[in-house]
Amino acid sequence: MKQIFTIFILLFFVCQSNAQEKLLSLDGTYQDKNLVVYNPSQSDGFGFCVTKVLVNGEILPAAIQSAHFEINFQLFQLKKGESVFVVLEHANGCEPRFVNPEILLPKSTFKCTAITADKSGMINWTTTDEAGSLDFVIEQYRWNRWVEAGQVKGNGTKQTSTYHFQIMPHSGKNQIRVSQIDNTGDKRSSQATFFHSGLPSPKISPTKVRDNLYFRAGTTDVKTKFEVYDAYGNLLKIGFATMVDCRNLVSGVYFINFDNQTEKFIKIAE
Repeated sequence: MKQIFTIFILLFFVCQSNAQEKLLSLDGTYQDKNLVVYNPSQSDGFGFCVTKVLVNGEILPAAIQSAHFEINFQLFQLKKGESVFVVLEHANGCEPRFVNPEILLPKSTFKCTAITADKSGMINWTTTDEAGSLDFVIEQYRWNRWVEAGQVKGNGTKQTSTYHFQIMPHSGKNQIRVSQIDNTGDKRSSQATFFHSGLPSPKISPTKVRDNLYFRAGTTDVKTKFEVYDAYGNLLKIGFATMVDCRNLVSGVYFINFDNQTEKFIKIAE
C-alpha cells in the first residue's frame, strides 16, 4: 500500500507540473536562417519562461536560459526548403515570443523551365528550384494589365514539378504567365506564352442602356468576363455572363472591360 501511495503522490506532482506548462508553436520552411526567441523571466522572478524547445519533435541541444536565444536549425541537419515545426514549452504566467517568425516563410525561387498553352486555354508549366510551397498565380494579360485567372499550390521542392490549369480564353491573341509573391511582397514571374483562341470577338449592345447590356458576336450571345466602372474609375460590377444588369445604375457615362476590349456606354433614364 505504501508503494502505491508513493506512486500516486509522484503522478500527482507530475500532472501538476505538466498542468503548469504551456505551449507556443510555429511552423514554416527552413530558409538558412536562425529563429530568435524572446524569453522573459517567470512570473515569480525565478528563472526564465521557456523550459524546453522542440524542433520537429527533437529537443534543442543548446542553452536557453537567457532573455534572448537563437534556435540554430543547423544542429538538426536541416536542408533549405525542409518543413520546420517549433514548439516552446514554457511556464504559466509569462509569454515568450518569436522575434523573427518571417524567416520561416518560404521565398519564391522557382525557375520556370517551360510554359505552354493550347487554344482551349489549358496551361502547362514546369519548374525547378522551389524553396517552399507557395501559390502560383496564373495571370492573363487583358485590358492593358495582368489579370489573375486562378491559383495552383506549388509543390515547394527543388526537383522538377509539372502543373496544369484551365483558363477562360478571350478572343484573338491570349498572353499568359505564372507568378508567385512571397513574404517580401515582390512578384516573381515566368516568361509569357501566347496562343490564339479562335473565338469570335463580341460587341456590346446597346451602347445606350435602359436595363440590360448584352455581349454578342453577330446574333449569338457570348459569355465573357466583364468589369464596369463609373466615370471616376470606381469598380461597380464584375462577373462572367452574357449580359450585365444595369437597372440599378444611375444615368451617366460608364466604361466596361469585357473579352479583351474596353468600351464606353451610357445609362439612360427609364
